[in-house]
Amino acid sequence: MATSKERSLIELARLFATEEVSYALIGGVAVQIWSAEPRTTIDIDIAIASHGDLPRDEMRRAGFVFGTRFAPSENWTGPDGTPVQFSDDPAFSDAVSRAQTHSVGDTALRVASVIDLVKAKLRAAKDPARRRAKRLMDLADATALVEQHPAVRSELSTPERLLLDPDGHVDPSA
Repeated sequence: MATSKERSLIELARLFATEEVSYALIGGVAVQIWSAEPRTTIDIDIAIASHGDLPRDEMRRAGFVFGTRFAPSENWTGPDGTPVQFSDDPAFSDAVSRAQTHSVGDTALRVASVIDLVKAKLRAAKDPARRRAKRLMDLADATALVEQHPAVRSELSTPERLLLDPDGHVDPSA
């Protein structure tokens, strides 16, 4: 069943603000916020410092249902049926601390910065444990973000820039 994810996203932002949970929206929804082009995704991905930070009782009262936990992810379903995945992977700690506030309607969301999101997408694109289709989508997301925010290219390492352009048309000093 397709949903807009809006109810789950708003509820999480409200709960996390009230409970002072530090987080960063990552994944497809974050890409969509930073992009001029539409991006579809099934779930909401959120980086947190620790799964212990989740206000579980409040989430349950708001209609969230716990699903499964596999390090470093914990999976829930939102009140509108949206899958929500929380990650406490240490690789996201900088993204959580540097998240930027974006307003979606009347709701303030903490979203990973473009550079943190690009780096996360490139890490995922290199992960051989991920399905090839997912790795290609991650690479496409990173590429689109860099095309729309070209200044972030200078913050990428040479191997990261080469991953974006495997044909070697990369100026290592750029």
